[in-house]
Amino acid sequence: MQIRGVDYHVVETKAKSNTRATLLLLHGFTGSHATYDTILPILAQDWHCVTVDLLGHSKTDSPENLERYRLEEQAADLIAILDQLGVQRASVLGYSMGGRLALGLATLYTERISALMLQSASPGLASRQEREARILKDMTLADKIKTQGVASFVAEWERLPLFATQLKLSQSVQEKVRAERMNQRMIGLVGSLGGMGTGAQPSFWRELPNLRIPTLLLAGQEDQKFCGIALAMKKALPDAKYITFSNAGHTIHVEQPEAFGYAVRNWLRIRGGINNGL
Repeated sequence: MQIRGVDYHVVETKAKSNTRATLLLLHGFTGSHATYDTILPILAQDWHCVTVDLLGHSKTDSPENLERYRLEEQAADLIAILDQLGVQRASVLGYSMGGRLALGLATLYTERISALMLQSASPGLASRQEREARILKDMTLADKIKTQGVASFVAEWERLPLFATQLKLSQSVQEKVRAERMNQRMIGLVGSLGGMGTGAQPSFWRELPNLRIPTLLLAGQEDQKFCGIALAMKKALPDAKYITFSNAGHTIHVEQPEAFGYAVRNWLRIRGGINNGL
């Protein structure tokens, strides 16, 4: 799909019911649309699901212009995708980097979003000092990807404490996650870090009290950092529910897919405005 000069890979999964209510699903850094394959059968019972390879990832283009990766640019791309699909309003689910983008989308285009689900996500970094420190860290990582290549980066990335709970998964699931990570291009990963990294993106902490969209915050109980962030977000948001998952870390949709899928589906049935998809 051609979107604002970029070739995007977009996959539609039609709902089993007659509804045309739409759910947009956004993956995390080093992911792809396939990250949601396991939970789509659950969610597509009620929703027209749209999964996207985000800019610089998998089958979507990887522009050389770093500015093109900015959160505001990618949010505009997502709105253009919804426009091409004829979707006036959608619920949106985002994981990690995709959650930060989902929150930005809801903040910048509030009238287009009917419900928001944020898994292991943050509103960015509150202080300028934190953002500057994170930018330096991401620049160092980007330089390492340039010099050592994607395979070396993936080997280091999957050893991060953030993903330690994935070691409990079956070998086949771990291999699927690794294949997604390996199916990336150097220029796309570097662009995502530089334009859409946690330090590069705007901080949305101040906007949370004014975001009057039903919001579901999801975190794995073994991911203490993002449990804390989710609790802080719940206090700031006017209409938010926070749920945690046992035996799960940062990637709940991979570690506990059935529990995650039904939690999202059940909440959306109540708060997602199933008749507000178009």
